[in-house]
Parts: sequence; C-alpha cells; structure tokens
Amino acid sequence: MKKLSLLGIAGLFLVLLLAACGGNEETNEAQANSEDTEQENTESAEESAGEEASSEPVEVEFWHAMSGPHEEAIKAFVEQFNNEHENITVKPVNQGSYDDLEQKIMAGAKAKLLPTLAQAVTNVVPEYIGNDFITPLNEFIEDGEIGLSEEELADYVDVFKESSSWDGTYYSLPFSKSTRILFYNTGLLEEHGLEVPETWEDIRTIAETVTGDGVVGMGFENSYESEFQALLKQLGGTYIDEASNEAQFASAEGIEAMTMIKDMIDEGIARTAGEDDYMSNPFGRGDVAMYIGSSAGIPHVASAAEGNIEWSATTLPTLDGEAATTFAGNDIVMFNQAEEAEQKAAWEFIKFLTSPEVTAEWSMKSGYLPVRYSAQETPDYKTFVEENPEYKAGTEQFDAGFFIARVQGGDAVRNIVLEETELILLGEKTVEEGLQSAQDRANETLQK
Repeated sequence: MKKLSLLGIAGLFLVLLLAACGGNEETNEAQANSEDTEQENTESAEESAGEEASSEPVEVEFWHAMSGPHEEAIKAFVEQFNNEHENITVKPVNQGSYDDLEQKIMAGAKAKLLPTLAQAVTNVVPEYIGNDFITPLNEFIEDGEIGLSEEELADYVDVFKESSSWDGTYYSLPFSKSTRILFYNTGLLEEHGLEVPETWEDIRTIAETVTGDGVVGMGFENSYESEFQALLKQLGGTYIDEASNEAQFASAEGIEAMTMIKDMIDEGIARTAGEDDYMSNPFGRGDVAMYIGSSAGIPHVASAAEGNIEWSATTLPTLDGEAATTFAGNDIVMFNQAEEAEQKAAWEFIKFLTSPEVTAEWSMKSGYLPVRYSAQETPDYKTFVEENPEYKAGTEQFDAGFFIARVQGGDAVRNIVLEETELILLGEKTVEEGLQSAQDRANETLQK
C-alpha cells in the first residue's frame, strides 16, 4: 500500500482517539445505535485514509504483444485515458510476441515482478489461475460505485463473456477477439457463374470448378486446427471436455472432420499456406480462390490483394445445417502482486478499453471484433461497416461461436495436434493413427 501522508496519519489518530473517548454527541449517538461502534469508526477512518491514499498518483504497467499499427492504436488509447485521469498513468510495455509475453509473465510471477495488467490469450488463463497469481475481477465488477451495472455486463458479447468466466468467477475481460471467416475472390466466382458459398458442399463444388491454370480452389492456414474444431463441433463431436479434462477428438466425428480437409488437399483442390506462411499472400496474388482465416487478418488481406484481385468475406460454411466457428484472441487480466491502489486504477483502464466507443474504434483500426453489442450501434462503426462489408462476417457469427477448451496444458495440446496433423498431411500417418496419437499424447499432458 502507498504510505499515508503525515496529515492522513494525524487525521487517523484523531478519529481513533475520538472513537475511544466518545468525544462528542454524534459519536455517542452512533454508540447507541451500534453494537460495535469502535470497529465501525475504525473502519470509517481506514476508509477515509484509503480515499486520501487513492488520490495520490498511481502508475499502472500494462504488458502487451501488439506491434505496428496495433501498437500505435494502443498508445493512442493509453494517451487518451491518461489525459482523462489526472492521478492515473498507464504505462504500456511491448513484450514481443504472444509466446514472449506468456514466458515473461510466468517468469515475472516467479520473481514477483509482474505488472498490474497484461494481455493474455484465453487458453493460458487456467495456467495463471492454477499458479495463483491472477486477480478475480468479480469484486470490481460487482462494486456498487466503480463496477458494472447488470445492463453493462449484459452488453458484453455472450461468447466472449462466457470464455472469461470460470464457475461464475471472471478472471479476465475480453479485449482483442477474433473468429474464423471465409475470404473469397469475387471476380473468380463471377467469372464461373458461382454464388457465394454457404455450406461445405458449396466449398467443395467451387474448389473443383475453379481449380486449374495456376489457381487452387480452397486454402487453409498452416495451423488449421480451428477449422478442424469447427467441423468436429458441426458433426457433434468434442475436442476437449472441460469437465473431465479429457481430449476426445480421435472419435468417429474427429476422423470424419479431418478426412474432409485431407481429401480436398490430396485431390489438389485445396492447399495450405506452406512457405507463404500465411494464406493472405497467395490469396491476395490470386493463386487461391477461397480460404478460411482470422477476421483480424482483414487488413492483411486488403494489403495483399490491393491492385491484384477483388475480394470479400463471409461467414464460415455450415454442415448439415449446423453453424460453428471458434472464437479466439486475447483478454485483459490483472495480477495479484499489485497494490490495492494500482488494482483500482487498473480496473478503470479495463473499463475504458472495453467501453463501447473504444472497442468500436479498436475494431475499426485493428480488424478485431467489438466486444460489446452496443459498439455495433455507434454511428462511426455503422458507417464503417457499410463502407467495408467484409467486417460484417465476424459479428454475424456471434450466435454460432464457441471457444476452445480452457484447461491447463491447452497450449501444449495445441502443439501436439499441429505436430500430428502435419504427419497426417505428409502421409506418414493415417488420419486414424495421427488423431489417436495426438489424443493419447494430449491426455498424458492434461492428466499430469
């Protein structure tokens, strides 16, 4: 806690002295109406001292993994917040990639050198909970003065809000959230008289039709586990059961989902990004007619496609009438090594970052999705989406969205799945062998 000023100490001493002596009629009246007046007066004195302490300047360190234009936007938000809060200074610190950020957070926890706030990919939050260095936010959310009203809390997009809550306890609030959408070459589809795809059957038909002359119909990112998870859910399967902490993706549904992807690649009507690293590059060149990627990749697609192709984006294809898409991205978390005044100041910054106006502006600048329903109704955002219709695809999937299992070891499981699916695509393992190996290895990790 911050040290009290001499005036604050003197004030506290005087209040305690009056409480002990019953020094005036108001104190005596309070004694008559309370079974424990001394405790009440002491608490009141401490509260007054706390209010005086909270008026002192507070610095909040905020670790993040944003770079380029995204980092510039963060800096602008921080500057705006600092200008609006005389006694609070937020200090943003870039920690490199998300992997770098996570490693530094774990190291900082051990060394007792954590910041007050940080970005955190949702599936690493269980690691922070398990290691007991993250602060639950319910105390702040439910506070009658500085918290969120029922209407404000309900305004957070349901799928994002649910992914931030564990057994009714909020350990984070959503910030930079994204989902998978389908990018498509409008000119190529028009040339072949094809409609915008709505189902996986449409995807296959279009891919078969347009593949040729240096064009591949369908594209997947090198790490396409999100598409696998979406297909698995559409088929009624389970990736990881949070309740039992058990991987279950080597099921009949999992085999069918992975086979659908592999068959298209084996037939030459689909490809992965390969040496291009990200599918936005071959798509922007016109080498691929369609691909599934992150909604946060819209600015990258626009840059790659400029002067080459006309394009747009739509929701993920359905399967047998079932819609499903993973929602990913990162949240804001608070750490319990911070002092009380720092945590209260940090909470004000969290509310600011997730306010309708700021999340709408962040979405327009970054390509991430707004995390509040009302943000979509702000005049600037409505105008922006009318002028850039590809941004509608992500928000149109809120009701179909789900989040990946939030379990300790989730990151390790992801790496295992990526390793095994690579072997499947290379033909070194069958779909059944690869998924079973991945599931066995995943469960060894999850049950440790």
